Amino acid sequence: MERGTFLEVDLKKLAENSRRTMELCAAHHIEVLGVTKGFSAIPEIVRAMADGGITKFADARLENIKLLRASGFLQHMTLLRIPMLSQTDEVVFYTNASLNSEYEVIEQLSSSAASVGRRHDIVLMIEVGDLREGLLPEDARAVMRRVLELPGVRVAGVGTNMGCYGGILPTDRNLTALCRVAEELQNIAGYDFDVVSGGGTSSLMLAASGEMPAGINQLRVGEGILLGTDTTHNMDIPWLNQDAFVLHSEIIEVKEKPSVPYGETGLDAFGNTPVFEDMGVRRRAIVALGRQDSPPAGLTPFDPGVKILGASSDHMILDIEDAERDYRVGGLMDFRLNYQGLLNICSSKYVRRIYKNKA
Repeated sequence: MERGTFLEVDLKKLAENSRRTMELCAAHHIEVLGVTKGFSAIPEIVRAMADGGITKFADARLENIKLLRASGFLQHMTLLRIPMLSQTDEVVFYTNASLNSEYEVIEQLSSSAASVGRRHDIVLMIEVGDLREGLLPEDARAVMRRVLELPGVRVAGVGTNMGCYGGILPTDRNLTALCRVAEELQNIAGYDFDVVSGGGTSSLMLAASGEMPAGINQLRVGEGILLGTDTTHNMDIPWLNQDAFVLHSEIIEVKEKPSVPYGETGLDAFGNTPVFEDMGVRRRAIVALGRQDSPPAGLTPFDPGVKILGASSDHMILDIEDAERDYRVGGLMDFRLNYQGLLNICSSKYVRRIYKNKA
């Protein structure tokens, strides 16, 4: 029996989520970019997504894309984060396309691509309300005209970001606005775009309900495939698996203790002033997991009677007074991950990974 702290990954369920997402989107003439940043582009997980039919991938970090190339992945790769000026040569070498909103960066990509005889595809990001990256619609026309004059790059289309910063939901209204910008820029370019990218997992619900504007032909999906959830809408996606990832952590202490610390109070290890509710003496457990692996907000115990009380860098404290199971030292506590938790856990070198249902 496995012990310690480890992440159990069900590759079959990830392939199923990939296939179901592809099928839904294909029915509406939408291609899917499989986003790999949520799990640090671990090759085994990318292979499961490919087994489910994903043919194009995207990541925000060039380091992850370089890892995939070194692991033998030849598929189309898009860099999701605006390229750094210092990395344009590598962006052109390792990726097929990148999302862009700064003319200076596109100009440097042009120089990098032209110097090695390559063509790099540009997706111009358009701001429609979330206020992360993107050109304001009224500025996009002038930038488009300038980019058309550059060698080595081609505007393959436009895209927008939804929900990641401002929490703005994708709607028929704001995605229709993106489609209008796409039409204007296509008229300037004199050709039809390959890509009108209408966001990510948060846009899946529009596709599922048949409300997606007809001009949208690409979504960049990570969370939905990985976790079967849509954080922006605060919901589980009913046609996807929510348990492809399960975190297990070994219990290292079980004690009955007061629920309020005693003694002179200062700040905690992270500079915060802790606040506690006095519930008397309670049965508590500590697991071999801490904030260095994931913040408590990233995890939810599967046992509904268990509550995470808090964590230091390497200890997580849980109230198990009302637990449905009898937890003992050496046993395992099981957790569901949200997107924040998955991001952190997959970046932690202290958490082992175990794969189920390998093809």
